[in-house]
Amino acid sequence: MVEQQVYLCNLYDYYHALFTERQRQYFEDYYFENLTMEEIALNNHVSKNAVSKALLEIKNRLEELESLLGLYQNKQHIMKILDEDTLNKIIDYI
Repeated sequence: MVEQQVYLCNLYDYYHALFTERQRQYFEDYYFENLTMEEIALNNHVSKNAVSKALLEIKNRLEELESLLGLYQNKQHIMKILDEDTLNKIIDYI
């Protein structure tokens, strides 16, 4: 469960600009602010079901984008290839 959340957050780092403001808010409230779906629904004057559906759509879209573009997978592959010293220099640079 935690691994899946970390994975989704990593994908979100790459693809967040492709979502609507409301979708970004739901995702960030749920995954970064640790709000419950009930709290998000109350804050946005929508049903818990609407929040649940939106989060599922975001998750599916993140996975679809990654399968099409592979940005996160490419980063992981590059990190495996580079030696630790070179990797640290690149991380410091970016």
